[in-house]
Amino acid sequence: MNLTTSKSKEFEEHYSGTLAEYVTAIAWSPLGDTLAATSAAGEVVLWQDGELTTLQSGEGQSVDCVAFSRDGQFLAVGGQDGRVKIWRGQELITTLENAPAWVDKLAWNHVNNQLAFSLGRYVQVWDADNREVVVTLNFADSSVLSIDWRIDGEYLAVGGNQGIKIWHSQNWEEEPYLLSMPTVSVAMGWSTDGKFLASGNMDRSVTVLEWNNPDPWVMRGFPGKIRQLAWSEITTKVGAPLLATSSVEGIVVWEKLEDENLGWEARVLTNHVGVINAIAFAPQSSLLASAATDGWLCLWNKAQEVSQILTGVADGFSTLAWHPQGKLLAAGGDKGEIFIWSKVLRGKGFGRS
Repeated sequence: MNLTTSKSKEFEEHYSGTLAEYVTAIAWSPLGDTLAATSAAGEVVLWQDGELTTLQSGEGQSVDCVAFSRDGQFLAVGGQDGRVKIWRGQELITTLENAPAWVDKLAWNHVNNQLAFSLGRYVQVWDADNREVVVTLNFADSSVLSIDWRIDGEYLAVGGNQGIKIWHSQNWEEEPYLLSMPTVSVAMGWSTDGKFLASGNMDRSVTVLEWNNPDPWVMRGFPGKIRQLAWSEITTKVGAPLLATSSVEGIVVWEKLEDENLGWEARVLTNHVGVINAIAFAPQSSLLASAATDGWLCLWNKAQEVSQILTGVADGFSTLAWHPQGKLLAAGGDKGEIFIWSKVLRGKGFGRS
């Protein structure tokens, strides 16, 4: 356990504010000029230029997921009341009623304004430009636990019990590709280059599928179910991104080896003493951030060692999100705290010409 922080801080506090309850989700707009946050009290707020603007005050039912469309034009939230609300700027333009279903997962397509969101055992795809439902997909095997579009927008992956189903967005009628597992896919995500799909599983394993290779890698040995995973944007010398996974208090960073038969090499990162609720790599960097119930947000230099610990919440951190250019880092807390830290700018000194 490392309670010290680095002598030269990488990030310093830039903003702090408070919502009424637990911060359930946060998301930056693509340009990075706006941060959206939601809470267990039902609040939806925007942070811009140091000020919070309330789009929706607490209505007593939790809002659990939030995301901006790829062009930043639309903001979508979903929650306990089954409603999916869409804003353009600060104007609420659509409310999709889905009660009694609870909408806790949503994701925008990376190439158009199609929004996928969970409805129990189903996923619905809604087009924001035409304001119409495109398709309703039946996952069938359980409630939907994760949704992610591939970077090219061609494939939509949906995770839950018995694995992951992957639909082709150009032909929704086609049977989905099934990545079958004898367990529950708890967390799932495409790599940023679209070449790999990872699943963190209930049976304490991680499954990594390389697209167009039918034989996935399966890594085991974790102390508990895999709660979070994150891919780096940068790649290693073998051309594959880093994969970080978290289970209980620990993180394992996976690096693909040159020998396909040896698979992925593990590096264990330990420092937290509470359950890790969120992990994410900084854009175009191997700097990894992890936020946990111990009240620490750890920055891991080169995804190897703690270089700074950010604190400030009364209890624990619930979520985090990197600014699209990596110059700001935002996090939410169990007691409604919102923090934004900015990258410390350093002088380059004076050298000989």
